[in-house]
Amino acid sequence: MDFLTLFLIYLCFVLAATALLCTCSGRKGSFLSRSVSGASQVLSLLIPTQLQRVTHRALHRLFHTRSCLFVVLHIALQAAVYGEYTWEVFVYCWELQFPLLLLLLPYLLLAGNLGCFVLCSRADPGIITKSNHASLAKIYAYDGALFQKGIVCPTCNMEKPARSKHCSCCGVCVHRFDHHCVWVNNCIGACNAKYFLLYLFTLAAMAATVAVTTAAFLIQVVLLSDLMHGSYVDDQGQEHAVEVLFLIQHLFLTFPRIVFMLGFVILLTLVLGAYCCFNLYLALTNRTSNEWYKSRRYWWSHHLMLQPRDRQAAYKNIYSKGVWMNLKEIFKPPTVLERKKK
Repeated sequence: MDFLTLFLIYLCFVLAATALLCTCSGRKGSFLSRSVSGASQVLSLLIPTQLQRVTHRALHRLFHTRSCLFVVLHIALQAAVYGEYTWEVFVYCWELQFPLLLLLLPYLLLAGNLGCFVLCSRADPGIITKSNHASLAKIYAYDGALFQKGIVCPTCNMEKPARSKHCSCCGVCVHRFDHHCVWVNNCIGACNAKYFLLYLFTLAAMAATVAVTTAAFLIQVVLLSDLMHGSYVDDQGQEHAVEVLFLIQHLFLTFPRIVFMLGFVILLTLVLGAYCCFNLYLALTNRTSNEWYKSRRYWWSHHLMLQPRDRQAAYKNIYSKGVWMNLKEIFKPPTVLERKKK
């Protein structure tokens, strides 16, 4: 194995390890994080120290600083999918007399998604400044578990309001901080959470509609060609009835770009669908991603110290006000005046 191949394997592993460690960051000392760290140390023995530093510096700049790289990648992937959909799938489906509304639905969702994307990336997520610090500090109470009173942000030199967090990528504290999204190059906080939720759901709907339309086209091609009732001869000269695997291979050889795009959007639909469900769960329970990770870490840190009957009560979310009010808070964040009325 040459050095370049070894270095590329190391780089891919570090990228995967970064994603895995971010996923399991809610559990300190978990088996997965220990395994990833141990394997990373073994691979680091084979790579020169200077290249390791360059790799970690590049990854830090990529994942821990504001960068337009993922925004460009996001736009490029959308352009590639919609380019293939427009020039091939749309034309073929139009010839097969598919309903026009079904063919135009991905474009309508794209228009809504781009609008939500611009709003989410350009809107103020709820940056805490010295001028609005006093009013934002009165909106949420400290729960005494995840958020303690008197904690000062060493960078902003201000006391952290409840449910806020300092974003190392943007260098600011954000009110009701959820996470920093590299795909929109902005933090997700109290003021743009609604745009992010709509952006996420329209993105998943886009992938799903493109996948359904493309799959319907390929199924129609199979039905019209009557391939299901055909047969083929293998390398040994034996005749076999057409199977699903043969159909997929035949379609891939006939429409390679369409089948590849279909596999990509199906995978994207599954991933985005799962992430949408997670974010919907957070919205309905009035929690943020940051609070979800912190509550898991808090639960694990107190799990062994509590008695079995008290373990379920290790953490209680005091910010939940019921499903409807929780969802309303996403689209209309509370102000100081509203909190005083309650």
